[in-house]
Amino acid sequence: MPQSLAKVYLHCVFSTKNRIPMISEEFRPNAQAYFVQVGSNLGSFSEEIFIMPDHIHWLCTLPRTITIAELIKNLKISTSIKFKEIIRRDFEWQKGYGIFSVSQSKLGIVKNYIQNQKEHHQKIDFKTEYRRFLKEYQIEFDEKYVWD
Repeated sequence: MPQSLAKVYLHCVFSTKNRIPMISEEFRPNAQAYFVQVGSNLGSFSEEIFIMPDHIHWLCTLPRTITIAELIKNLKISTSIKFKEIIRRDFEWQKGYGIFSVSQSKLGIVKNYIQNQKEHHQKIDFKTEYRRFLKEYQIEFDEKYVWD
């Protein structure tokens, strides 16, 4: 029987609702571990992850059997339920997300970028960073619909 094979890398970026800083440095390692576990349960392998207080960068593989929308929806639902229990009862992710394709040859660059989020965000805020991604990937957007 023929096999269906794929390896698609995604750089996923989204924020907490209204970019409220909810994830403390103390909780970050547990939040990341839980996020990776949920991704794994959905068939996604995590290459790198860093959760800032108000947003996440996750470099992962796209499972062959589900869509990007299903992956993100299921991740947000599961992690929101857990984070409401552990962090704050009013925890929410923003409704939208950014997904950017990553080639095999750029994995190291993206991993390094994600690992250095703390230093990076001493120079640039999340909104500016996100707008740069949208422009770099030539994604047209209307500013009034990007944020919630």
